[in-house]
Amino acid sequence: MNRETLRQIGMFAVSGVVGYVVDVAVLHVAAPFAGPYGGRVISYFAAATTTFLMNRRFTFGVRGRENFFKQWGAFLLANLSGGAVNYTTYALLTAFAPAPANHPFLAVAAGSLSGMAINFTLSKRIVFRA
Repeated sequence: MNRETLRQIGMFAVSGVVGYVVDVAVLHVAAPFAGPYGGRVISYFAAATTTFLMNRRFTFGVRGRENFFKQWGAFLLANLSGGAVNYTTYALLTAFAPAPANHPFLAVAAGSLSGMAINFTLSKRIVFRA
């Protein structure tokens, strides 16, 4: 793995942390008005848009407006793919592995890392390809 890819992985992770903070903050504000599920839809799109913008500019260095909405849509789909892998990993580990079943934070960590790997790969190779 080259130095640029390692930098991109680091920035992708930083963008994910910022997205998490945005997700929680927007959910806190939106839930009283839109309910817990409607608030979560709003907070997801706010977080996904934040991470998209950060990854577009800082992680993958895309400049200009070319393919902006196409990239945003592709990014949302990529994140849904990573989210499915994340949840599946979590569910399988808690169902079939004794340590994660007794300590679910292990399954959450494994799911998060597997989802991030999928999201990063799809973002790098499809969404923001050079």
